[in-house]
Amino acid sequence: MAETLQLAEISRSLGGSRFKVNVVDEEDGQEAGGVEKEAGEGHDQGGRGDPQSPAHDTKLARSTPRVNFLPRSSESSGQVTENGETQYSYPTGYDTHTYLRTFGHNTMDALPRIDHYRNTAGALAEKLARPTLAELHDLEDEDGIGVVNGRRGSTSRTIEATRDKAGAIKFGWIRGVLVRCMLNIWGVMLFIRLSWIVGQSGIGLSVLIILISTVVTILTTISMSAICTNGHIRGGGAYYLISRSLGPEFGGSIGLIFSFANAVAVAMYVVGFAETMRDLLQEHSIVMVDETNDVRIIGLLTVILIFGVSVAGMEWEAKAQLLLLLILLVAIANFFIGTFIPPDDVKQSQGIFSYKAAIFSENFGPDFRNSETFFSVFSIFFPAATGILAGANISGDLEDPQRAIPLGTMLAIIITTIIYVVAAICVGATTVRDATGATNDSVPLSSYANCTEAACNLGYNFMTCTVSSCEYGLINNFQVMTTISAFAPLITAGIFSATLSSALASFVGAPKIFQALCIDHIYPKLNYFSVGYGRNNEPIRGYILVFFIALGFVLIGELNTIAPIISNFFLASYTLINYSCFHASLANSPGWRPAFQYYNMWVSLFGAVLCCAVMFIINWWAALVTCFVVLGLYLYVAYKKPDVNWGSSTQALSYQQALQSALRLYGVEEHVKNFRPQCLVLTGPPEIRPALTDFVHAFTKNVGLMVCGHVVMGSRRTLPRELAVHTARQHTVLLQRCRSAFYTGVGGENLREGAMHLLQACGVGRLKPNTIVLGFKRNWRTVDAQEFEDYINIIHDAFDFQYSVAVFRMKDGLDISDILIAQEELAVSEPTETLKQSPGGSIGPVMTEAGQVQIGPLSGRVQLSEHEQKLYSESQQYRHKQTSGTVDVWWLFDDGGLTLLIPYILTTKKKWQNCRIRIFIGGKINRMDHDKRMMATLLNKFRIDFSDIEVLGEMNTKPDKESVHAFEEMIEPFRIHEEEIGEEVADVLKKECPWKITDDEMERNRDKTNRQIRLNELLHKYSGDAKLIVITLPVARKGAVPSALYLAWLEVLSQDLPSTLLIRGNQQSVLTFYS
Repeated sequence: MAETLQLAEISRSLGGSRFKVNVVDEEDGQEAGGVEKEAGEGHDQGGRGDPQSPAHDTKLARSTPRVNFLPRSSESSGQVTENGETQYSYPTGYDTHTYLRTFGHNTMDALPRIDHYRNTAGALAEKLARPTLAELHDLEDEDGIGVVNGRRGSTSRTIEATRDKAGAIKFGWIRGVLVRCMLNIWGVMLFIRLSWIVGQSGIGLSVLIILISTVVTILTTISMSAICTNGHIRGGGAYYLISRSLGPEFGGSIGLIFSFANAVAVAMYVVGFAETMRDLLQEHSIVMVDETNDVRIIGLLTVILIFGVSVAGMEWEAKAQLLLLLILLVAIANFFIGTFIPPDDVKQSQGIFSYKAAIFSENFGPDFRNSETFFSVFSIFFPAATGILAGANISGDLEDPQRAIPLGTMLAIIITTIIYVVAAICVGATTVRDATGATNDSVPLSSYANCTEAACNLGYNFMTCTVSSCEYGLINNFQVMTTISAFAPLITAGIFSATLSSALASFVGAPKIFQALCIDHIYPKLNYFSVGYGRNNEPIRGYILVFFIALGFVLIGELNTIAPIISNFFLASYTLINYSCFHASLANSPGWRPAFQYYNMWVSLFGAVLCCAVMFIINWWAALVTCFVVLGLYLYVAYKKPDVNWGSSTQALSYQQALQSALRLYGVEEHVKNFRPQCLVLTGPPEIRPALTDFVHAFTKNVGLMVCGHVVMGSRRTLPRELAVHTARQHTVLLQRCRSAFYTGVGGENLREGAMHLLQACGVGRLKPNTIVLGFKRNWRTVDAQEFEDYINIIHDAFDFQYSVAVFRMKDGLDISDILIAQEELAVSEPTETLKQSPGGSIGPVMTEAGQVQIGPLSGRVQLSEHEQKLYSESQQYRHKQTSGTVDVWWLFDDGGLTLLIPYILTTKKKWQNCRIRIFIGGKINRMDHDKRMMATLLNKFRIDFSDIEVLGEMNTKPDKESVHAFEEMIEPFRIHEEEIGEEVADVLKKECPWKITDDEMERNRDKTNRQIRLNELLHKYSGDAKLIVITLPVARKGAVPSALYLAWLEVLSQDLPSTLLIRGNQQSVLTFYS
């Protein structure tokens, strides 16, 4: 169906022009039907009848919109944007971008707008995306769409999540945050434990305990507010905040334990409700089974009720929370009213009087009993403050979480703190610490000769409580506030309301946090719980899971032991929220721009330390358990390495530290003691030469830099695209193979040019390669001569730039590209899962549908020849631990010590620790013992362990005639025989083919040639069974040794041997025996 683009009237202030842009259908090249006629025929005839017009040039028409003048009387179909510009857009299905009349002319450039910065995909997502750089800058392809990085620009955006479903219920800051936080912070602590805390600590210290708790929660809220206002947040509460700030490791660990803590907290609150209900029933002589089972029965019914309210939807849950808050507020008001009602004789006998200065003065100081201390009392009260995340837990159900969470949480803390402080003062000013409850303790004041308590002045003598325990008073009676209140049943209703609201909030919060954790695939085996249902994407499966967890703990009933751990789980979340704010500020990332400005990084750090200290104050062993659980989960997630990238402050700080370290290092002169092999490895794509990558990684891991260099040869137009594709793919390969290396691709006309780019520009500061590693060119005799000429010139260029050079050769070669091609062809024809599950074969790269490489089993359906099977098997050998053997070092010439240093580093690694170093040196027959002792002394000074030293006195003898003859046959195709063709022809041929070997060059290098042939014979004799041979690389003078001859030396030197590393330092010392 033809797609249309309509352009209409533009503001007269911009020039009064009228345009119409006609889009040619991509399929048949025809214009969108009807648009032109509506604009009026006769105004655009040239483009219709002329066969040379753009409309008849299909290729041009597909890539170029036509701009046609419209009459001024045409009706406008454009829409005026916020910036005053008129916007005309393609229909949704057309795969290109909005056109604007900007600054007086039509352009694909888009004006700044919020839709360009969303990660959300909606119905108009394609239309609202800004044009890519390729669409603006590159030539368009045949479809009229710019291409960059191997992908069409219009589809290059990553869609993180979809828009909220239509009709989803969202809450404001009052219903969504304020109500929930107030209900959770007040809880049963207000009615049952506050009076006991005042009795133990006194009014002064009780207020201090409340204020310290408030400081902890306010500091955490400040940090949370900064994180919340640093960008749009989604569902997941504390997990979302921490994971997006500190990364998946901390977020994943906190998300799991925080979800579990909320699930168990449901059981704790339900048991509290059930115990209160049981006591109330017992007062009326109602017992169902026994005390324990009655709690279980009531708890079971309560959990089922809460489950039903939660599953009914957030709207019902919010209504229930409002009803419970209303009951709680009435209960609180009922208490305050009761403090002003004059007490009767019964209340006075229980130690409850009206506001009295004497009682306030007596209760102001502490009176710790039963081994209680300030910190133990603090640990009992602080869990009441752990409800500040109740609103954040449902962040995905808030209309504006960036505003709602800071405002609602902070206001809730202020309101609840005021109520707690005022309630503590009121109960401390009206009730004495001890009372007998006996009305006959009221006697005339004249009989209280030895009575010193405040009650004595009020007509009561409770001195017997100093000898024996009493049942009433602040310390002895948990129901003081119930007795003080105007109507006691309302306090009971308040207790019910507090427990049920807290249980309901935890029951709703736990599944939502857990669902967000599962959606992010932090723990892949838990993905089953990521599914949501209904308009609000309700985690029904999570509700069912929490239901069974809560029910299990209700039936077990051993909550006193687990309660401290749950409190510490909450505190661990607070600690990391504070630390997240500090860490983000410390990283100083330009992306850290919170709208909430009232924070300070050092205050956040203080809050984190304070929360951690409170963890140990509450219960030291529970704090240790929490730390070990968080650490264990952190290590697990770090080991699994989930494929997520949230731009965490950990990444930002890592970059900052790396940058600062690189700059500090740049200002330090290099020293021989700190020399490290930093290797530029010409692997091409690392996946096709895995043995070369694995071998170099073996001695550079945690020691030096490793850069996998890849020269991409192609046209300049397609080069950026190819480099981008290679970079993404090979980066994935290195990560999946766990190789501590960088990948760098460059473009070049040929291999030498690209290598020159790498030699000059690779690295930064002191983090630059000092050694280039190449694979040996086994096919040099069959390829075009210019190829091996470039290969040898790379070695010369490396020496010119003061690089060390290493050439690695394996018996069957390094390149497995043919095997990978066969594997990828199979991956295209069969699902990736089939390849992964197919039996047989060893580990090999697999190409997924997304274009990524995964390391999976090599399918038995890939038919490999015997040589390919052997090649592939050898290519994987350095991924595994090497068996016992020797690393033979043929240190023939002093290159600065690199020939010795590389094998030493290699044998210190775990995979090579079973191999011993043997040293081979050249020497004279009559001085062999002396040379051996000298070398042993030098190695001891270098502190390098070795198993044996061999002095080769026979190195300078002539090689066998058969070996010489074989060498001459090998180089014969590259020879120029002057005597046969004449000197003039030979000179011309030498200029045209500088790699060829003249008779004169052959004669001048006869001794060096014989030495390489002889060395190969000795290598076969002494090192034929070695695990690895490291030998000094011969150096050829530029212009004196042709490339063919030099390659022939390398060929004959390493021919038919175990894996061989030919290495030559840059003649500067890399070893020293000075401290």
